[in-house]
Amino acid sequence: MLFGSIEAGGTKFVCAIGDENYNIKDSIHIPTTTPEETIGKCVEYFKKFDDIKAIGIASFGPIEVRVDNPKYGYITDTPKKNWSNTNFLGTMKKYFDIPMYWTTDVNGSAYGEYITSIKNHKPIHSLVYYTIGTGVGAGIVDNGHFLGYVGHPEAGHVRLKRAKGDEHFNGICPYHGDCLEGMASGPTFNARTGKNGKDVPLTDPSWDYVAYYVAQAAVQATLFVRPERIIFGGGVVSEPFLDMVRKHFKAIFNNYLSVGDLKEYIQMPQVPHNGSATVGNFSLALKQYYKENIVKI
Repeated sequence: MLFGSIEAGGTKFVCAIGDENYNIKDSIHIPTTTPEETIGKCVEYFKKFDDIKAIGIASFGPIEVRVDNPKYGYITDTPKKNWSNTNFLGTMKKYFDIPMYWTTDVNGSAYGEYITSIKNHKPIHSLVYYTIGTGVGAGIVDNGHFLGYVGHPEAGHVRLKRAKGDEHFNGICPYHGDCLEGMASGPTFNARTGKNGKDVPLTDPSWDYVAYYVAQAAVQATLFVRPERIIFGGGVVSEPFLDMVRKHFKAIFNNYLSVGDLKEYIQMPQVPHNGSATVGNFSLALKQYYKENIVKI
């Protein structure tokens, strides 16, 4: 059986075809321009395959995830130009009369990590997945279920304690200024230093500031969710960066609760090349296929 995946990001869409074992058979990258052009290219791509059973869609947001809401399947009040009030799922349904699973980009990634842990016979029953990239978001999976009903978590917009030396940086979030996304997302490097993050050495103070803020997010997730693992993905994240995060986490948390070895507790994704969302989408598409066609699982 073939299943489709759309990882809809603010700069690019990744469309893929895979099988029931989550093996990628084909994929394409599509620049995020306008809804008409970008979703249109997704439709063109999937029309090339005759026997797609279901599609999993993990989209940037905010999105409407309540199935009983008239706006279910919409990208809602996003700051992304041209994309507010976009009926993403409805547009796809016009062209493909097959089951589709609709969720956030970070939920897709979180589920991909959850499923991969099961495939590897080392199940993680509760995890938080943060993406630290162009934006910041988090998905939470607990015993195979996502957290959130009225809406999905907006963990990228929590407030933080300022790092020493970073008091005069206003942050870049258009809504909150100095929330987590406003202080720790990829574009903050350019705002602080005039350079892209990849061109800023890890010895630069800006990296330590970002690590301090990300560590605070990990502390908050620990206290609110008590997960088995916190996973960080996205363009900002690397193993040396996570070492900095672990150092700050240890200092802030002060052994308040036992979380085990920090190398195990705070980790990079298991799925390489930031491919967690594609794996998650295949699995969610398979789940939706069985739900609508055979038996509820």
